[in-house]
This record gives sequence, structure tokens and C-alpha cells, in this order.
Amino acid sequence: MRRADRLFEMLQILRRARGPVTARAIADELEVSKRSVYRDVAALVAQRVPITGEAGVGYVLERGFDMPPLMLTSEEIEAAVLGAQWVTTRGEPELARAARGLLAKIEAVVPERLRGPFLEPATSVAPASPTAEAVSSAELRAAIRSRRKVEIGYADADGRVTERVVWPVLLGYRDAGRILAAWCELRGDFRYFRIERMRFARPLDAVVPARPALLRARWRAAMDEARERYSAD
Repeated sequence: MRRADRLFEMLQILRRARGPVTARAIADELEVSKRSVYRDVAALVAQRVPITGEAGVGYVLERGFDMPPLMLTSEEIEAAVLGAQWVTTRGEPELARAARGLLAKIEAVVPERLRGPFLEPATSVAPASPTAEAVSSAELRAAIRSRRKVEIGYADADGRVTERVVWPVLLGYRDAGRILAAWCELRGDFRYFRIERMRFARPLDAVVPARPALLRARWRAAMDEARERYSAD
């Protein structure tokens, strides 16, 4: 591994860590000696990268440090390209446009030697036929961000429609359509709602009473419990 790449990977390790990282842990992940880690940290500090360290505790990258956008590996670029391609074929028009814009920005800033994933991609995404939906996914995403309750008209498998108020948790994207995970006031439980079965969705002025992090934690716990019951059966 070139030293420039190693320095970048070291920054990535410190950036994603939630606490101090020891020189030994860094050395093991990069497959180098502790002495090399010491030298690399000294080189980064000399370039005014805000790394602090304490013997026996480890190194910490101070918050607020931002790495140049050009420092991407070829695998990271391929991952971004593949993800953006998926969104352009399966996301709603707003996200599809954003994905195409993202690809254009990445291609514009990466060095010439890293533009292979754009010119001759090694991965691809199969085309998908969009599912007809009467509800705006953009409005649902906005309701999630603003913590707004949503009133929906939802049809079951037989076409019977019920009106209910839900607390949206997240919008899931699948190869065939989208689903909304939400707390349903009518059922008093978390439910998944297929967007193509919604006849309407009206964001309300009422705010979801639970904090987003708490609501998501409750939803994950309910899903884990449901999976355990299913595996036990």
C-alpha cells in the first residue's frame, strides 16, 4: 500500500471511531508495524491534521475535520456509482435526478486515473419497471424529516380501503416498489404499508410525540421480537 493511501486509510479509521484508537489497533488493521503508525501520525500532525493522542489510551481525530473529496479509493467510487445507478432506476423522479447529479459531481472531481467506473463500469443494475403509485414518496420523506403524522387511505389485498393515521419511521426501497414502516394508531402497533396500495397520504399538522431516535429504537425492537417469534415457529 502506498504511503498516501495508508495515511488516508488511517484517517478513515480515526474518523469512524467513537473513541480513542490505539496504535496497535491501527497497525493491525493496516497490516503495518506500530513504528509505522507512529511515523504516519507524526506526518499527519505536521500537516496540521487535528489528531490528539495519549500514551496507553490511543489517538482521536478531533471533530470538524474534513478530508478532501478527491481522496476516494476505486472501490469506494464503484460503490457510489453502483448505488446511484440503483437509485436512478428505482427511485422516484426527485431522487433519480439527485443520483444522476451525484454521479456527475463525483466524475468531475475524481482524478483521471480513477474514472474507470464511469467510462467502463465493472458493475451494473438491471432495469426495473416502476410501480404505479398514487402517493408522493417525496412527501412521505418530508413528513419523516419533519416528524409529522400522516393520514393514509390503505387498501388490503381484497381492495378494501381503511383510513388511518400513522407515525412514519422510514421509507424502504425495494426492487418492486416502496414500503413505509410506521406506527399505526388504528392497530396500536408498527406496520409496513406498501406505497402502491395507498390511495392517498396527507401529512398532518400534528407532530409525532416520540423523538425520532426513540421511535426508531422501538420499531427495531418490535421487528427483532417479530423475527424471534417467526424463527421459533
